[in-house]
Amino acid sequence: MKHYDHPLAEDLQLSCLLYALSDPFRLEVVRKLAVCQPQPCAPLQDGRPKSSVSHHFSVLRKAGVIRTEVVGVTHMNSLREQELQSRFPGVLSAILAALEVPQP
Repeated sequence: MKHYDHPLAEDLQLSCLLYALSDPFRLEVVRKLAVCQPQPCAPLQDGRPKSSVSHHFSVLRKAGVIRTEVVGVTHMNSLREQELQSRFPGVLSAILAALEVPQP
């Protein structure tokens, strides 16, 4: 059975968080998870190749943005909202709020 490593909340770095969220696809994954979680990988893929999606999910996990748990053969993903709020108060909610504002 596959097991994923997730960094401890106290080890999270703001630069890694911001890097992970700088990619439009990863940002969209986070937006979708903020609306409904946990979710399996498939609905979050947006038609991308599995290898590309695996890379993006790895970046999000290593930055501490998401947690991936294996349930049978399904990989369920959720945001680490409480841990991120504790480590970087207001950052994730500000980023998510900015996504809701129509861009000119």
